[in-house]
Amino acid sequence: MVVTDEDATLAQMRKGILEYCLLAYLKDAPSYGLSLATALARHRTLFRSEGTLYPLLARLRRQGLVETSWRESPAGPPRRYYTLTTAGAAALTSFTANWSDFRDAVDTILGEDQP
Repeated sequence: MVVTDEDATLAQMRKGILEYCLLAYLKDAPSYGLSLATALARHRTLFRSEGTLYPLLARLRRQGLVETSWRESPAGPPRRYYTLTTAGAAALTSFTANWSDFRDAVDTILGEDQP
């Protein structure tokens, strides 16, 4: 597989944003990995494969932003559910407070006539 500049650019942008998208999905209710993957898959620019999801969820758990628990599944083996912690909610609140200004600054710079 050949990696294009566009692929590399999107991968770099995803690194800083995807974790907050996961925290946002968890703000209202706990969820399990496959459900999160399905929700993210609707946004192909943000998410391409489950291979990036589980390591990211593990990192969020190690950082104390999410916690996990096992729950029985109505179909199949038990599932690991991810729940937003107080620290995770605070991180999401901070990101949300800064996102509009950040996005607006980038949009402004991209829209400016460059010398």
